Amino acid sequence: MGFSVEVVKGDLTEIVVEVIVNPSNSFGFMGGGVAYTIKKKGGVVIEEEACSKAPIHVGSAVLTTGGLLKVSNVIHASTMENPSEKIGVGNVKKAVSAALSRANSRTFKTIAFPGMGTGVGGLSYDDASKAMIHSIFGFSNSNPNSSIEKIFLVAYSDELYKVFNKWLNQIQEIK
Repeated sequence: MGFSVEVVKGDLTEIVVEVIVNPSNSFGFMGGGVAYTIKKKGGVVIEEEACSKAPIHVGSAVLTTGGLLKVSNVIHASTMENPSEKIGVGNVKKAVSAALSRANSRTFKTIAFPGMGTGVGGLSYDDASKAMIHSIFGFSNSNPNSSIEKIFLVAYSDELYKVFNKWLNQIQEIK
């Protein structure tokens, strides 16, 4: 694998990386969950730019400024077509792959993901984490020369932290 994956507990908007991922809807609206936190801390300019690049269909991702955040850029990887829509794991897999592809195309070295689909998307930590880890390792296998060196999985709760680590450890044992 060309990059390492680390699970950390904390606030996605406080992680020191080149780019963070927002699990977005296709419109770019940032009204709830992780998106709302990013907009609240980084400013409405992030949402305005995301909306200007809509539609962001599931399986695609766009890059915006980080506004007032510590990070310079935000990748908006669509996990749902409509705001507050319940989703399946397939959407998470597509969004993670799209975010990694966008990061690689911009030659970012460090990227941080929240629990994609675990908020308004309605997925369990277990289902979402498994899908995310499998997508990350699938991307690694398909892109051995990726610019990405480090991926952070940022858990806002102790439970998500444990589940991220469970799936990361399981896949690393297989490798």
